[in-house]
Amino acid sequence: MPRKPSETPVTDTDKTPTVVLGGGPAGLTAGYLLARRGEPVIVLEAEDQLGGLAKTEVRDGFRFDLGGHRFFTKAKEVDDLWHEIMDEEFLKRPRQSRIYWNKKYLEYPLQGMDVIKQLGPIELTRVLFSYLVAAIKPKGREDTLEQWVSNRFGKRLYELFFKSYTEKVWGVPCSEVRAEWAAQRIKGLSFFSAAKSAFFGNKGDKVKSLISEFNYPRFGPGQMWDRMAEEVKDKGGEVRLNAKATKLRFEDGRIVAVEVNGGEEMIACKAALSSLPLRATVGLADPPLPTDVQDAARGLRYRDFMTVALVIDGEDLFPDNWIYIHEPDVRVGRIQNYRSWSPWMVPDPTKACVGLEYFCFQGDDLWTMPEKDLVELAKRELSELGLADPSKVETGFAVHVPLAYPMYDADYAERVEKIRSWLDPLANFQQIGRNGLHRYNNSDHSMLTAMRAVENQVDGTEHDLWAVNADSAYHEEHQDPEQPYRNVPETEAMKQPLAG
Repeated sequence: MPRKPSETPVTDTDKTPTVVLGGGPAGLTAGYLLARRGEPVIVLEAEDQLGGLAKTEVRDGFRFDLGGHRFFTKAKEVDDLWHEIMDEEFLKRPRQSRIYWNKKYLEYPLQGMDVIKQLGPIELTRVLFSYLVAAIKPKGREDTLEQWVSNRFGKRLYELFFKSYTEKVWGVPCSEVRAEWAAQRIKGLSFFSAAKSAFFGNKGDKVKSLISEFNYPRFGPGQMWDRMAEEVKDKGGEVRLNAKATKLRFEDGRIVAVEVNGGEEMIACKAALSSLPLRATVGLADPPLPTDVQDAARGLRYRDFMTVALVIDGEDLFPDNWIYIHEPDVRVGRIQNYRSWSPWMVPDPTKACVGLEYFCFQGDDLWTMPEKDLVELAKRELSELGLADPSKVETGFAVHVPLAYPMYDADYAERVEKIRSWLDPLANFQQIGRNGLHRYNNSDHSMLTAMRAVENQVDGTEHDLWAVNADSAYHEEHQDPEQPYRNVPETEAMKQPLAG
């Protein structure tokens, strides 16, 4: 069901602002486009820094891209906006990512001869024999990722290249990851496309995850959002930091005001675009929403992660943007080399700076570990991987990233539909962005939802923001993403208030 556009025409004489909730990619895009159209707008960001999940952390001059953000998109209007904002500060950077396995690097996208060389004759024989066995034997049950992958590629290939990393990302054994999720995600990207690219080439960069180069802001993605905020202000809008929305006042099916910082200010608004997490929006609604809507929001889950950044004396550990760690004996899932993203991310040419990424849940042992212990863990794992001498690590920092990955579970679609039964009839309120829509998509998708939301508000269009997709503008066939879990983990974060 497409949402309704605002029933109140926007006029030049109407000075009541649109309030944008959240200063990440979606929120700032909305603020910028509204300001560019001459609309009064106020962007509220709860933290003291812009960028949301795509911000750049800065410690002692070293810059950390949390999660790694390659600026590549099939959506031309998003790409045009990136270049409009960044201009000459948008660098063209080479893409290199490899799999790190058994203290060896395997090129990704896969390259046939490289795989043969790195596996060696004995392991290659085991892989091929395992594959042949899988090819000729009856498939049997396929309830789990383990069964689905092993049936198609052989048990050995599953153990080498699927098991460890998948379990790190999702926090459960592969025997608890559903086969349907494997069929949707792995078939599309992780093996078939890579294998095809390995032997026939990725002509025209048609496979999104296998691009050979990408754009990147000179000083990290935070530079994009800072520039966008300056443009908003130059065009007459406002961008406020440390301004947390603490109540959303609705009357007669419309938002009429936003409370800031617990009553410090009440901002009257003619409309609002919210990139707040969907569960938070439900919790902030005033008057309170029906119990069934609140219960639906309370059931939304997230996978979190953290980056432990280490400054190391000496040369870069590897030339890649990042490497995927397929070693089961360490907890780190991926390691970034920040200089490879941009030389300006690392101010000292005699130092290396890497970010070890750990997938976790709020409240688990990793999330609650003190920073000094996290730094020691990262140093120890770098040593165990054979990548660095821990004695050369000069300093380290840990950055927690809550609500990083919206999770899909068996009741996800039903919960969202229940929340939408309240949201969709609202005349002047729209959810945008990754967490705003509880969809696991990238920054270009988040920005595209903001673009469509502005068109809904100002032009009276009727774009269904839940159907916006950065690959093709809209899904030709609406297909909800498969959820990975057979038994969904209960997390500590679910016990917290909706609008904590």
